[in-house]
Amino acid sequence: MDKVTGTVNESYNNFYKGNSLDWRMLCAKTKAQNLVEVCKGKNFEKVLEVGAGDGSILYYLNEWNFSPELYALEISSSGVEQIKNRNLKNLKEVQTFDGYKIPYPDNSFDLIILAHVLEHVEHERMLIRELKRVAKHIVIEVPLDYRFGVDKRIKHFLAYGHINMYTPTLIRYLLDSEGLEIKSDKASLIPTETTKYNEFVNKKKKRSLVITLKIEIEFFIKKLLGRLLGKNQKEKFANAYTVLTEKSNKKLEIF
Repeated sequence: MDKVTGTVNESYNNFYKGNSLDWRMLCAKTKAQNLVEVCKGKNFEKVLEVGAGDGSILYYLNEWNFSPELYALEISSSGVEQIKNRNLKNLKEVQTFDGYKIPYPDNSFDLIILAHVLEHVEHERMLIRELKRVAKHIVIEVPLDYRFGVDKRIKHFLAYGHINMYTPTLIRYLLDSEGLEIKSDKASLIPTETTKYNEFVNKKKKRSLVITLKIEIEFFIKKLLGRLLGKNQKEKFANAYTVLTEKSNKKLEIF
């Protein structure tokens, strides 16, 4: 098995045609900010985003001059078309790929970005090993979908293509067991601006002071308790986890 199955490929091929650009850009800005934050203090000359979607994250990285050379891979032909149409000045190349094989030689990049992709991947370790082959550093962000009773909401998550569930602990285990050393990480909440857009625009709920206050108060309480109770509690409340890794020479003994 060295490529995504036909049904998965077909489901994403036209995904970016007609979807809400404003919503994707709003979500992408937060993702890009998280990625930049965990990479703070490091310079990357050549950066590849794998599973780049419609290029929303690349748009912000280009605007912020995160790297002079940006590259993109995406399984969706509609996504590749959208990325090309952005005409990003730092984007050197964009192409489709089969979901697993990276069409570049060993150590081609300083950094690979994998943002909200791993939860969609059928064979996650196969992809991670391929990313590790072509870059020294990998930055990954995943949604923290897992909650008690998540098995009762399978249809909900499959509707988004989320076939894998993660917690910060589980993603750290996965990465460490694949020989990747964690350099920095961040657990984050969904910004109130994004939640309001989802409620009032996506879900078409009538704007009200009650709903707005509820969103603001819930965000404030979770953020405050996370600060007061420490990292473990902060990670329990978080909606996303972002982590920067570096290739390690550590050899793991698997019995």
